[in-house]
Amino acid sequence: MVDDGTNWPPGLPLAEWRATHDTVHMWMQIVGKTRLALAPAENHWWHVPLYVSARGLMTTSMPYGTRTLDVEFDFIDHRLRIRTSDGAIRELALRSQPVADFYREYTEVLAGLGIAVTLWPVPVEVDAGIPFAEDRVHATYDGAHARRFFEMLRQADRVTKRFKGRFLGKSSPVHFFWGAYDLALTRFSGRRAPESAEADWAPMREAMSHEEISVGFWPGSGAITEPAFYAYARPEPAALATAAIRPAAAYYSRELADFILPYEAARSARRPDDAVLEFYQSAYDAAADLARWDRAALDRPPSEWP
Repeated sequence: MVDDGTNWPPGLPLAEWRATHDTVHMWMQIVGKTRLALAPAENHWWHVPLYVSARGLMTTSMPYGTRTLDVEFDFIDHRLRIRTSDGAIRELALRSQPVADFYREYTEVLAGLGIAVTLWPVPVEVDAGIPFAEDRVHATYDGAHARRFFEMLRQADRVTKRFKGRFLGKSSPVHFFWGAYDLALTRFSGRRAPESAEADWAPMREAMSHEEISVGFWPGSGAITEPAFYAYARPEPAALATAAIRPAAAYYSRELADFILPYEAARSARRPDDAVLEFYQSAYDAAADLARWDRAALDRPPSEWP
């Protein structure tokens, strides 16, 4: 299939779907906290993210005693699907309703399946988080916006997985963090990172324990009010902010200490896949060289790139 951008949906500015964005964010946190409670711990908190599926976002399988279950947001048919290894399938409609009602229905379904899970009932990584059982503020679900979000995310996931194959060293899966609301891929040099003021919160200390270069996609959050691809290095090498990153539409955000490529700039390129891969690769090249990573040992030769 030719990558001419025809399969990339138009960008969805955050202002256009803020109400649905924020409601789905809370729903994702409820499901994500199920994974946090049940999945065995992994380094860098890799046991907590969601993953892009053929229809939305899912947990992958989670153990519960000798049983397993998974949960999927289906943004095509607009259902939340809960499946267990003994054959049970339960569904909730994704529709406009308060977070409090979603939380009650979801936990009742789990209880009906014989799954007792203790969830921390307050959202994280948001300002003034409302306990789920009390949240009647976030109550909007626009199916068309949710589907468009998924289609943007699906393209980002596909291209980011291509980039993952260019590295031989330790790297994360391509996964979706339900706290920060972003798709992420992280590469590691293998060296410990110095202590940082950014890592003054225990989860951040674990996440940022080693030198890393991360790339990924935001649908829009915080200072970024439009969907965008990003790239950063932690700790950030001196002079990285002034490095020449391609394509020309990419820029460095001093507020975020990240390189940014607007989604629309990538989508409108002659070959969007190539534009995103060029952005990722040029940011990685600059950061890895300035930080003196052992690239001969870590990088797959370009002749072997997938």
